[in-house]
Amino acid sequence: MKKTLYKGRIILLLVLLTGCSLPGLASTTKDTIEIGALGTSESQIIAEILSIMIERETDADTDLVTHLGSSIVQHQGMTRGDLDITSTRYTGTDLSGALGMDPITDSDKALNIVEREFQERFDQTWANTYGFENSYSVAVTKEFAEKNNIETVSDLEPYADELRFGVDNAWINREGDGYDGFQETYFSFGEVYPMNVGLVYQAAASGYMDVVLAYSSDGRIKEFDLKVLEDDGRFFPPYDASPVIANEVLEKYPEIKDITERLAGQISTENMQELNYNADVELMNPRKVAIQFLENHNYFEDIEKGGN
Repeated sequence: MKKTLYKGRIILLLVLLTGCSLPGLASTTKDTIEIGALGTSESQIIAEILSIMIERETDADTDLVTHLGSSIVQHQGMTRGDLDITSTRYTGTDLSGALGMDPITDSDKALNIVEREFQERFDQTWANTYGFENSYSVAVTKEFAEKNNIETVSDLEPYADELRFGVDNAWINREGDGYDGFQETYFSFGEVYPMNVGLVYQAAASGYMDVVLAYSSDGRIKEFDLKVLEDDGRFFPPYDASPVIANEVLEKYPEIKDITERLAGQISTENMQELNYNADVELMNPRKVAIQFLENHNYFEDIEKGGN
């Protein structure tokens, strides 16, 4: 039986690990796999998908440890042994975070590096990507794109001096893949407006901004009918999403490797936008979104046919 746990769960685990015990907490006959998720709908939806599949295809229970504040918190939970799986890890984030390496713009090379380094340094398996990435992206309204035949970031250059660019507060001074680096690869915009990232989408849709910095899998791209432009200059590092699993867990439950391989390449960035839209805009519970996704892919029907 799966239980969804919230922030503070790891603190509780650390208290229990000091040697204190509570009456009535006897060990169960089943192992419990701890699945960590960020505080985003995206991460929680994926964690729910993994939870459902693991509970149906292994003899283990799962707990969801949700609302973790960052990928570093997820990584610390994994290295301490408080977590067995983290549902969404992003190549660009962990290259610079957990691994302390420079950004890499080639997505295949970035994936190969994190796969190798996580095996060697942490005894963890960085699985193949789900098929989507949650990266910085440049977006405009579809109306503007169609009117001016805009497909790539470079296509904006003839209009750039007259365009208002709404960006995440943290990005404007970010080293490497921030605005200074963007200008070196592409060009400068006429005016740049730092703002809360949650406001940029509506600012574009309402006409207050002409161009905005978005997250590629955000459901609000669909909500406000925006178009993500191709990063033809390959400026932004890849942020392809994968699960990370402790090798000890894979040794005990090799079925989990098959589960992650079947999910590999099955969720495009557009698919993830839709799933995030269902959770963030339609306010569907992440578990319900996960079940709907699996139903749409005939998962339950296929499992029943397989005799599980």
